[in-house]
Amino acid sequence: MNAIAIVRPDETWPAQFDKTARVVRGALGDVAQRVDHIGSTSVPGLAAKDILDLQVTVASEPDLDVAVERMTAIDWDFRTAAQRDHPVPGLPADEREWVKRLVVEPMYRRRVNLHIRVAGRANQRYALLFRDYLRSHPDTAQAYGEFKRRAAMLPFDSVGDYADLKDPVCDLIYLPAEEWAARTNWTI
Repeated sequence: MNAIAIVRPDETWPAQFDKTARVVRGALGDVAQRVDHIGSTSVPGLAAKDILDLQVTVASEPDLDVAVERMTAIDWDFRTAAQRDHPVPGLPADEREWVKRLVVEPMYRRRVNLHIRVAGRANQRYALLFRDYLRSHPDTAQAYGEFKRRAAMLPFDSVGDYADLKDPVCDLIYLPAEEWAARTNWTI
């Protein structure tokens, strides 16, 4: 069984993102429309696994594979099993809306999950809105952090099992985030 370690928030995570994003931008060049800090380490005060999540936004589906090629050329590892996100209830069911690529850091480097998604797709918006909603709702972020701490204590066969448990909880946060986005005129 894999142990999931949820750590206290680290005020250096934004600086670590900046450093990593420079490497990613340098490798991807113009194929990357944007590079964003996403996930729990992007939310101030939120407990998290000590793994930076970054999202690279590309213009089209063929650019997903171009980005993977460029990242693997600098020794990042492509995770073939993670080529889509879970569909979210109430959002488009079209498989293309959830396509992604995932690469991870070279061995013995700072742990990073680099999610590569297509601009305007549901999964690209989800990551950014989820982050911004938690940043604007610290009580919700704290409740989510407590869930993660408790969930991490459960026995899991893999980190994927932990992620599968979190998905519906994240969706429960995301659905009111859509209402918040409409009220506040939030945009990507």
